[in-house]
Amino acid sequence: MSIAITEPSFWILSALAGGRRHGYRIMREVSELSGGRTTLKVPTLYATLDRLEAAGLIEQDGEEVVDGRARRYYALTDAGSSALRAEAEALQARARVATARLASRVRPVRASGAIA
Repeated sequence: MSIAITEPSFWILSALAGGRRHGYRIMREVSELSGGRTTLKVPTLYATLDRLEAAGLIEQDGEEVVDGRARRYYALTDAGSSALRAEAEALQARARVATARLASRVRPVRASGAIA
């Protein structure tokens, strides 16, 4: 099964590339890894985890009780690692194109001869 790698999915997969994580730690790492640009709310996190698990990109990797609360752990699968790598390569390719276009950008000349 193939799914689109949305921004929340990308950051969750990136967090899990560092090893197995529980939900709260994933939320914290997503915020850290994205420089605070992506913050996940609990419903978004678990809906995305469910989609990624259904697609075979992540799997549940144990559960423990800490301070009376259950912690479910998730881990990246080989398919998830491949999907993240492919998405990272696609992002790099798009960034190279944009960077090259910006570097070769010719600024238009206004009628008065001043550069716009």
